[in-house]
Amino acid sequence: MSQHWLQPNWAPGLTLPHLPIQHLLDQGLQALILDVDRTLLPGREIELPLSVTSWVKEAQRHLLLHLFSNNPSRKRIGSVAEQLDLTFTCSAAKPRRARLRKVLNQIQCKPTEIAIVGDRIFTDVLAGNRLDLYTVLVRPLRADGYPCKNNRVQRLEQKLAAWLGAPQT
Repeated sequence: MSQHWLQPNWAPGLTLPHLPIQHLLDQGLQALILDVDRTLLPGREIELPLSVTSWVKEAQRHLLLHLFSNNPSRKRIGSVAEQLDLTFTCSAAKPRRARLRKVLNQIQCKPTEIAIVGDRIFTDVLAGNRLDLYTVLVRPLRADGYPCKNNRVQRLEQKLAAWLGAPQT
C-alpha cells in the first residue's frame, strides 16, 4: 500500500449528501460500501434526512451500494436498508476484514472499483485501506444533512492518526 493505513484517499470535509457523485465515478468506482451511524444518520435516528435519501437514490443510478455498520442492531440497520432498498451488514466489526471480504466477494468488483465511505478513521478508513479500497472520510451529519458542529471524535482520531504518522488531509 502506497499510503498510510490511517489516511483516506479523499477527505473533502463534506457530509455524505454533499459529496459530488461525479468525483466518485471519475475514480472508476463501481460500488460504494456506506457506513450508517453519523454517515447516513445523525445520532440515534432511524429516519433518514431527505438530503441523504436523495443522494443515495442518485448514487444508485450509477453505483452498486451496500450498507456496512458496526452497529449490532439488525432491526435498526435493517430499517435504514429497507428505506433505501439496499443490502446491509450489521455487526461488521470494522476494522476487521472478514465481514468486509464477504461483502466484496458478493459485489464481484475489483477492490480498486469499490469505495468505503464513513466518518471514522480507525474503523471505516482503516478497514478500507487494509483491503486496498478507495477510502472516503466524510464529516458526521446533523438531521438537516449539514456537518455536526460538535465533532470531537473525528478531530481526536485525526490528531491520533497524525501522531501515528498519517499525513494530514
